[in-house]
Amino acid sequence: MTNGKQNFSRIDRTIEKNNHILHKRKLTFGQKASDRLTRFCGSWTFIIFLFIFLAVWMCLNIYLISMKWDPYPFILLNFVLSCLAAIEAPIILMSQNREEEKAKLKIERDYLINKKSEKEIEDIQKDLNEIKKLLKKR
Repeated sequence: MTNGKQNFSRIDRTIEKNNHILHKRKLTFGQKASDRLTRFCGSWTFIIFLFIFLAVWMCLNIYLISMKWDPYPFILLNFVLSCLAAIEAPIILMSQNREEEKAKLKIERDYLINKKSEKEIEDIQKDLNEIKKLLKKR
C-alpha cells in the first residue's frame, strides 16, 4: 500500500509542477507582444480598421488630382500589404507555438490525473473485493 501512496505523491508533484509551469511562467516582452498582436490581428477591430485604411488609400489616390502618390493599380499599397503579411505570419506562428506548448502540458497533466484516478479506482476495487471475501466468510 505504501508503494501506491508514493506513486500518488510523485504524480501529485508532477501535476503541481506542470500547473506551476502553465500558470506562473514568465513571458518575455517579445512573447507578450506577439500574443497581443495575434489577438489584435484576429479581431473584428483589425479587419474594420484595415478595410477603412484600404478604402481611404484608394479613394485618395483615385480622387486627388494633384497628389497621387500611388495611382491605380496601387503598387505601393500592394507592397505595404505584402510586407504586413510577411511580418504578421511569423509573429502569429510564434504565438501558436506557445499555445501548442501549453496544450501539450495540459494533455500531460490530464494524462497524469487519469493515471492517478485509475490507480485510485483499482485500490477501491481491491478494497471492495476484500470486503466481499470477508462478508462471504461470515
